[in-house]
Amino acid sequence: MFTVNSIVAVSNMTKKYGDFTALRNVSLDISPGEVYGFIGPNGAGKTTLIRVLLGIIKATKGNASIFGKDVWRDAVDIHRNVAYVPGDVNLWPNLTGGEVIDLFVRLRKSKNESRKNELIKRFELDPRKKCRTYSKGNRQKVALVAAFSSDADLYILDEPTSGLDPLMEKIFQACVQEVKNSGKSVFLSSHILQEVERLCDKVSIIRDGQIIETGTMQDLRHLTRTSIITETQQPVEGLENIPGVHDIRKGKNGLAFAVDTKNINSAMAFLTGFGVTRLECSPPTLEELFMSHYEKSRG
Repeated sequence: MFTVNSIVAVSNMTKKYGDFTALRNVSLDISPGEVYGFIGPNGAGKTTLIRVLLGIIKATKGNASIFGKDVWRDAVDIHRNVAYVPGDVNLWPNLTGGEVIDLFVRLRKSKNESRKNELIKRFELDPRKKCRTYSKGNRQKVALVAAFSSDADLYILDEPTSGLDPLMEKIFQACVQEVKNSGKSVFLSSHILQEVERLCDKVSIIRDGQIIETGTMQDLRHLTRTSIITETQQPVEGLENIPGVHDIRKGKNGLAFAVDTKNINSAMAFLTGFGVTRLECSPPTLEELFMSHYEKSRG
């Protein structure tokens, strides 16, 4: 049954197409009010999982539920409270953007006209134009306005900012924050690491159909290195002998290096002996974490 602790629950899901395994033993759990990031390169299995969650395709094995309901058996019922935005939006060419938005909003029985009109204005969309005249970015805007105009409990977004310019990406990010603040949940599939880093409470990294790491941003950063830039009164000697220190680069006014999180204290204690006059610490980005996982897996 659906509990307050799980909007989406996926357990040991596998999806095969003949001899090819698109998803292998995937498990994840999304809580109310949580923005859950699902990242990986194209072809990693992100869209396949979303199609299973939407009841478009059936998993080979494993279980998946939304609102405590089976995603395959109860797909129609689930869709009443789910808003979905694909990465490549196809619209009815002879309908206007406004007509498409109204259609999707009515399907979810939402009646907030002011919210819809506000979003059309924020995304700078002309709803009077026929869909066949829209660029990819404008087709994406139609789908986003329709989704965020709906009073859904779960927003499933598959590469939602594809085709949007940076200004519109910021509008999108604000919309995600708004639905989160209202207690809704968001499942965001993306290969844009900065987008995920800014928005998501929890992140799963998928590679070749398998989830290779899951956690909060803070959890994941514990698994990689912090960048340090420092200047000292005396030249630093022997830093390379400190455990966990990597990639030492000396410059005119100081040096830069990376240090494993668990070794930061010992590295800082060592530096103080040389009279620290400047110190900059940068936490690892999601991109650095992402690349480190891929390098390890292919190494």
